[in-house]
Amino acid sequence: MSDLFDTPSSPARPQPEAPRPLADRLRPKSLSEVIGQEQALGAEGPLGAMLTAGSLSSLILWGPPGVGKTTIARLLADQTQLAFVQISAIFTGVPELRKVFEQARIRRANGQGTLLFVDEIHRFNKAQQDGFLPHMEDGTILLVGATTENPSFELNAALLSRAQVIVLDRLSLADLERLAQRAERELGRALPLVGEARETLLEMADGDGRAALNLIEQVAAHKGAPLTKAQLSQRLMRRATKYDKSGEEHYNLISALHKSIRGSDPDAALYWFARMLEGGEDPRFLARRLTRMAVEDIGLADPQAQAVCIDSWQTYERLGSPEGELALANAVVYLALAPKSNGVYVAYKAARAAARDTGSLPPPLHIRNAPTRLMKDIGYGAGYAYDHDAEDGFSGQDYFPEGMRRPVFYAPPERGFERELKKRVDYFGKLRAKRQGG
Repeated sequence: MSDLFDTPSSPARPQPEAPRPLADRLRPKSLSEVIGQEQALGAEGPLGAMLTAGSLSSLILWGPPGVGKTTIARLLADQTQLAFVQISAIFTGVPELRKVFEQARIRRANGQGTLLFVDEIHRFNKAQQDGFLPHMEDGTILLVGATTENPSFELNAALLSRAQVIVLDRLSLADLERLAQRAERELGRALPLVGEARETLLEMADGDGRAALNLIEQVAAHKGAPLTKAQLSQRLMRRATKYDKSGEEHYNLISALHKSIRGSDPDAALYWFARMLEGGEDPRFLARRLTRMAVEDIGLADPQAQAVCIDSWQTYERLGSPEGELALANAVVYLALAPKSNGVYVAYKAARAAARDTGSLPPPLHIRNAPTRLMKDIGYGAGYAYDHDAEDGFSGQDYFPEGMRRPVFYAPPERGFERELKKRVDYFGKLRAKRQGG
């Protein structure tokens, strides 16, 4: 039996090391090994300049998943010889935070600082975020927070005033290719992919380095002939498109769609429209926003644009998905190619401003309503010129409050249907000046 089993006095047999994920094996050991983020880490970048000057301050690392936020924080601690402590806002409450701060105080008393890395820092509420402030101010911790959400919306102003926001970009295809080459050196062999399939693999990662390494690890296990693009697509799932219907990406993409339509680019407009649909956006939201674009950016340059949007909206409601989205796509292209004008939009805002500035000036007596004899006796409606009685259907009377200089709100541009409206504005302007002068 002693040949088969170890006795308590027998020396422990060495255990084989558990296999480490490729992403862990390739984790950079210095900031110079970080792929991408040259704009932040380079000599002229904010982090590079801080490290050169030896004056690292608290930071908020803002960027999409898989761009190196945790790695950069860990390497910053190494380079500045600070103790690295990592917590997640998802799993950490106030009692755990108190322990972290107390340990950092003890560490500081012993001559070592602490770099506290807080993942998903935007998930802490206002009170929890405020809890960091005194410990940042007295030097107990150097805070490095990581967030995928816009710090302007998600973090307290007090916290932001004590930390510098560093924007990290999604990895480019060139960055991901460098990462793939590094993985091949680690694996000791080339990836079993034909050229086109290799590019597809990197595109599947959607700018996420961690996702790219996970995909590479799956592909590296393939035995046999190199995979084609079609075979690769069958074996692997494309990373889900980054899109949050209530967050930063939502507003970025609707802004891109709006500006592409305003810029009369139907191809770009269709692309952003499709990106939003692929991300799970509610087509009704898009229908509403398209209608807004019609009235804001096209207006009377093409009065039909608004009707096209309403019709496409109603068509979607009747057909549902996926057929109904085509009706909205028709509206996208129509709006992109329609003549553009914000003439009425500008006039409306100017009129609102004038209404606020002039307060409660009453209408002139001649256009006031006079439903009673008393009102007629005190002059309500007196002197009103009924335009239909004029030879050309235009009296030229002044309808602004007495004493108010006549403003000009609407100045139609010479585009689309508003060319005709400009002729009418000019015609009535000349006729009004003639009638009032007379």
